[in-house]
Amino acid sequence: MLKLRLKRIGRKRYPTYRLVVMENTCRRDGRPIDEVGYYDPIAKKYKFDTKKIQQWLSYGVKPTETVFQLLKKADVINV
Repeated sequence: MLKLRLKRIGRKRYPTYRLVVMENTCRRDGRPIDEVGYYDPIAKKYKFDTKKIQQWLSYGVKPTETVFQLLKKADVINV
């Protein structure tokens, strides 16, 4: 099953994350199928490719809880 989830990058004690589409059985920092955005929790910045995200969601990709909250906050998902 494909998931829309966060992949951690960045240095120690300064995390940044990429929003990626990957298989749910892959490890967190494994090879993604597609990268659709990034999130920086320290600077409170994010940038999402809404067109790609909407396309993946229409294919049936499920976001994780954290990603769902981020997308809701960015008005990518309207619930």
